[in-house]
Amino acid sequence: MLSRADCDLLTQVGPGTPMGALFRRFWLPALLPAELPAPDCPPVRLRLLGEDLVAFRDSSGRVALIAESCPHRGASTFFGRNEEDGLRCVYHGWKFDVTGACADMPNEPAESNFKHKIRAVAYPTREYGGLIWVYMGPVELTPELPQLEWALLPDDQRYIRKIFFDSNFAQAQEGEIDNAHTSFLHRWFDTANLPNQRSFLSPALWNDGAPRLTVHETDYGFTYGARRGLGDQGYHWRVTQWLLPNYSLLPGRDGLYFGHVWVPIDDEHTWNYYYSYNVRRSFTPDEVAYFESGATGKPRMVAGTFMPVATKHNDYTIDREMQRTTNYSGIWSSGEQDLAVMQSMGPVYDRTREHLGTSDAAVIRSRTILLRLAKQLQAGHEPFAAHHGELYRVRPLDKESPHTDFGALMDEYRTEAMAPQRPSG
Repeated sequence: MLSRADCDLLTQVGPGTPMGALFRRFWLPALLPAELPAPDCPPVRLRLLGEDLVAFRDSSGRVALIAESCPHRGASTFFGRNEEDGLRCVYHGWKFDVTGACADMPNEPAESNFKHKIRAVAYPTREYGGLIWVYMGPVELTPELPQLEWALLPDDQRYIRKIFFDSNFAQAQEGEIDNAHTSFLHRWFDTANLPNQRSFLSPALWNDGAPRLTVHETDYGFTYGARRGLGDQGYHWRVTQWLLPNYSLLPGRDGLYFGHVWVPIDDEHTWNYYYSYNVRRSFTPDEVAYFESGATGKPRMVAGTFMPVATKHNDYTIDREMQRTTNYSGIWSSGEQDLAVMQSMGPVYDRTREHLGTSDAAVIRSRTILLRLAKQLQAGHEPFAAHHGELYRVRPLDKESPHTDFGALMDEYRTEAMAPQRPSG
């Protein structure tokens, strides 16, 4: 259980908040490149860490993120003209380049130097790993991009989609690092017909609902092992990576790995970037189609948006007959199952009312680390991981082993758990 003060510290991410300041020390995914498909294309509104922004790709192909309010009198730059290497406010013609500098001020006399005194709030961006990233912190502390394995692979070996979550980032990401819920929320009664064979690799997930968790804190966050019994065959270990400030990384089958990045929009809403990648080969068209539709074969997203089809307004398409006869939840795909329970808590759950047990060890540790780093940053100590991108070269594991000790397991498979360094091109 958290105190009221720590609940607020954990979940409030706007300008001037300690957690917001911590997130601003890292590069964060901001957009999919397809949202800005060509030079001088229409600008895009977005909201990140409680700030209203507009993104545009200028005539030279560079991506800019600037404050939505024009510095002149606050009109929205979303309505601006994207032309001649800048975004021009339609109210009085002021034009801003990708750095936020005012490049033209046509409503002032030609001899005026006023435009040289005006800047729009602008944040640096990078196109990397199939995403457009933004850094919103102090420019003199600009960090390294994280050397995530999926970001270093060719485009045809990864898949990324973006989903809107109607909840705070913390409770959204905590579902991803809660291994025990898999045995219940994602259970299918006939595992031969399990839709997601790529992710749920062992019958132990269904046969042992009380995994023994061990969490090892690292410079990049933590890794934790969930141990389940296999009778005379030893143990099944599922090892998850949690990387600062907001990444999960889980194992799949035959070179497949996957996870999520949880980017706070504001205190009550989150962008979820789901990523999947295969270190051995390109994805097939059938695999991409599965990522797009899940097990149902139907679109998961409302056409032309990042809004899921399954929402609280249709009870996440729960089927009570399916719940009685086919699976534990009555909701078809694991992603929608997660969405239902995470959002059913409300936008920001009151954590003073929780009763946490041993299976919540990873959730407790993630909160502890984030709260500690936010408080340390207030005291002037910068987050180490932000400036050491090489720390992110790690992998999760899914192993059957006789080891009862997590440390012994990781010693045996340490080479496998460290992703090889790849050139970023």
